[in-house]
Amino acid sequence: MKHISLGTPNPKQAEFLSDTHRYVAFGGARGGGKSWAVRVKAVLLALRFPSIKLLIIRKTLTELRNNHITPLSELTNGFASYSETKKELIFSNGSVIRFGYCASSSDLTQYQGSEWDVIFIDEATQLKEEWFDQLKVTVRGVNDFPKRVYITCNPGGVGHGWVKRLFIDRIYKEGEDADDYSFIRSLVSDNKALTDKNPDYAKQLASLPPKLKKAWLDGDWNIFEGQFFEDLIDDPAHYSDRRFTNVIEPFEIPPDWNIYRSFDWGFSKPFDCSWWAVDFEGRAYLILQLYGSNGVPNEGLKWHSDKVFGEIHRIETEHRWLKGKKILGVADPSIWSQDGGEPIIAAADRHQVFFQKADNSRIPGWMQVHYRLAFDDEGKPMLYFFNTCKHALRTLPLLQYSKTMPEDLDSDQEDHFADSLRYFCMSRPISPKKATKYILPSADPLNLLSSEKYKPFSY
Repeated sequence: MKHISLGTPNPKQAEFLSDTHRYVAFGGARGGGKSWAVRVKAVLLALRFPSIKLLIIRKTLTELRNNHITPLSELTNGFASYSETKKELIFSNGSVIRFGYCASSSDLTQYQGSEWDVIFIDEATQLKEEWFDQLKVTVRGVNDFPKRVYITCNPGGVGHGWVKRLFIDRIYKEGEDADDYSFIRSLVSDNKALTDKNPDYAKQLASLPPKLKKAWLDGDWNIFEGQFFEDLIDDPAHYSDRRFTNVIEPFEIPPDWNIYRSFDWGFSKPFDCSWWAVDFEGRAYLILQLYGSNGVPNEGLKWHSDKVFGEIHRIETEHRWLKGKKILGVADPSIWSQDGGEPIIAAADRHQVFFQKADNSRIPGWMQVHYRLAFDDEGKPMLYFFNTCKHALRTLPLLQYSKTMPEDLDSDQEDHFADSLRYFCMSRPISPKKATKYILPSADPLNLLSSEKYKPFSY
């Protein structure tokens, strides 16, 4: 009888191999032994269920070959044969492991109409959510084989948001069942096989820049390389005292505070209408938000302009924080454009929702946002978000830098609230926080540092 040696899993890998949820995510940091677990699980399923159809996906064919095709061909030598033409590993019992790549939307056409019993998506945060949605519906069939999707993942990448939502934050939309999802966190410290062979690997991760270290060593999903608003802090422990957090619990807005409205138009993409309260120190609070999303990331409700501004008018005449207030509005200048027809602003005027043209400067606008997010010495920023404004807090942390404009945001992302925020900040610009600097003597034998002589100055 032929034998195949698959190796011995570490405890986290063993947990992954035995997990039978419909959607299983494994990872969270570099060096956790994820690709090995995918290969072994695929082989175990192929041997356990004759004629089962399995699909392993990575972003590129080169990654597939290096991480799965070559290692699996060697591992299953004598049990299965690899077809380079079909990119399939065919077992003697009829089971098949297909190897596929998905680097763009056009790559998805090769999977349309296909049926798979189990799909593995290695490094899933490199894939967009709509790609994942299209792939998961191919897991179907009338046989008795298990129907599952296994993914591996690290923080960061274009798919960071949907992986974090489903497996870390466990926030589900209609049609998604929380009981279907499982996450197994694995760090380099869990992978003894790697640390024994390469004891310096953990040190290499620890020496990375802070953002990469948090993501790749600690498995921190709240910060990642390329994150545009890394200075946005959401700390539930300080929602009540409002110190060193930009996100806070709602409170009743004093009637004598000024109210502002910012607006970014969208039809096939979401629109954003945000309402801001400003206290007597100029500190701004996002208190309410009307966001035109159909529930699919970056897809709009396709409301016509009269419906959008009619709803805004209704909210402003009914909500206790807004009704009776003189609300100052700023909006994307594009809504004044006629483009051969009635400008969008005309519908706003009909519904008594009035705006001024926003300053649409991008780089200065983003700097104003950063200035407001910064904390003073007491831990107070100039910009707070009520934790009830879910779309603001969903989209803002996921935005990344542009690859072509280093100081700008990548506008291909769901940036509609970010633009609305920028318009508001440019309507009330502030100066950056002044850092405090001390003049210190080279030596202090008489303990003079407490003397009035060494008062701090600002620069």
